[in-house]
Amino acid sequence: MTQRRNILFLMTDQHRADTLGAYGNQLLSTPVLDELARTGTRFDRWYTPTAICTPARASLLTGQAPFRHRLLANHERNVGYLEDLPADQFSFSQALREHGYQLGLIGKWHVGHHRRAADFGFDGPDLPGWHNPVEHEDYLAFLREGGHPPYAISDRIRGTLPNGGPGNLLAARLHQPVEATFEHYLATRAIELLERYAAANRADGTPFFLQVNFFGPHLPYIVPDEYFDLVDPARVELPRSIAETFAGKPPVQRNYSAHWTFDTMPIEVTRKLIAVYHGYVAMIDAEIGRIVDAMQRLGLADDTAVFFTCDHGEFTGAHRLHDKGPAMYEDIYRTPGLLRVPGQPAGVVRDEFVSLLDCTATILELAGLDPSPAVDSRSLLPLTSGEPVDWAPDIVCEFHGHHFPYPQRMLRTERHKLVINPDSVNELYDLHTDPDELLNLYSLPELEPVRTRLTQRLYQLLRDRGDNFYHWMTSMYDVGEVTHDPTLSGLDESSYGTAPPTAPSRSDLMVDEGGRTDT
Repeated sequence: MTQRRNILFLMTDQHRADTLGAYGNQLLSTPVLDELARTGTRFDRWYTPTAICTPARASLLTGQAPFRHRLLANHERNVGYLEDLPADQFSFSQALREHGYQLGLIGKWHVGHHRRAADFGFDGPDLPGWHNPVEHEDYLAFLREGGHPPYAISDRIRGTLPNGGPGNLLAARLHQPVEATFEHYLATRAIELLERYAAANRADGTPFFLQVNFFGPHLPYIVPDEYFDLVDPARVELPRSIAETFAGKPPVQRNYSAHWTFDTMPIEVTRKLIAVYHGYVAMIDAEIGRIVDAMQRLGLADDTAVFFTCDHGEFTGAHRLHDKGPAMYEDIYRTPGLLRVPGQPAGVVRDEFVSLLDCTATILELAGLDPSPAVDSRSLLPLTSGEPVDWAPDIVCEFHGHHFPYPQRMLRTERHKLVINPDSVNELYDLHTDPDELLNLYSLPELEPVRTRLTQRLYQLLRDRGDNFYHWMTSMYDVGEVTHDPTLSGLDESSYGTAPPTAPSRSDLMVDEGGRTDT
């Protein structure tokens, strides 16, 4: 039997890649995650399949792209999509459980509404919702056992909504010591479970998979004094895309900026928000350090593969936005991704386009299982060797809406990004000359060859995947040669008789001004 690795999967929520020292951040120190990068593999082009919590996490669990598993929105903002994965849905967790793994999940679940982590084979407290459930009985018991004060906040930061109402809470000062924070609670529970799994591992070799999902640094950024004030706002460099005008962009982006109340807050408040966000990251880094220290203390480091990533990124003022939403910018689609596998070289840096989706096949391969049920996933293990690997030159991401349905598809290549927005203007960015994605080049005549090439590539990739979004593109854009009947009618005269139906050519489909089809 292939060796079954122990696996520690560390995950945050709404985490920008540029907050880690390993990704170039100089504003604060993230020594624990930077050490993981130094001793393992750092992926510089790691993307989420979709920048929304539930569908991204469902993709990790299943190894399927969102359009395929169809869990497309968070329960809290669901506008008619599925609320849970079906009972017969493949998941890596159930495969590992059936393969003899101890299986634990501490922290945020948020994969559906009624079916919880335990339904997919995970041990651990049931912690529902999208933010720290500070009224959960297990957390309250943790506070009582430690003699800690209850949750209390002040210094709330929020703007004003377009209708005059108070905006979403973005940050606040927490009146608890670090030892009482929900993040410290999660790390403590993770260590307790790790100790239990380590004992079984020593006794009979039973492997474990432990996933630790922090709810932060998702907004609102609620942290105690030492992290709320860790970073001096005067040191904060504002994102260049704060100069966003939304000219030539889909109007929904300007609407989302108003929803997140950016223009109702002074720029000094934006600096403070970014500073607190970085403080939140530093606090989580320290709590992850407690878990890593426990793994080493228990003698597990040499036998345990360690992942670190998140579900998606965060705007934190970029493009005059907060949170995430219907805009496929790098701020929320490119995320941190680290992987350390015992026996593999240290300090490897890869620039291939990889995805959160690829963790699923990697986990299965580390467990000695067939990764093929994770149909949209490809194992990252060959990349950790540091050797050349034949890999796709681009990546496709998707979005289906949050507060309202809003379908989008994105193709990211080494230089360009194409975003198809069916009910609005499409977007094309040159990431070499405009890394902040301020200038939408889609309508420029001189870029017609680039636009056509990327459109045809995205179209083919969507068709190959079975993502029916391609049907819209068939009739609206130059997608190249069509080898199928795009009308889906089955009533073309060529389909009568015994001959199989064939796709009409573009010349066959020319229509004159009177509506008559020329043949």
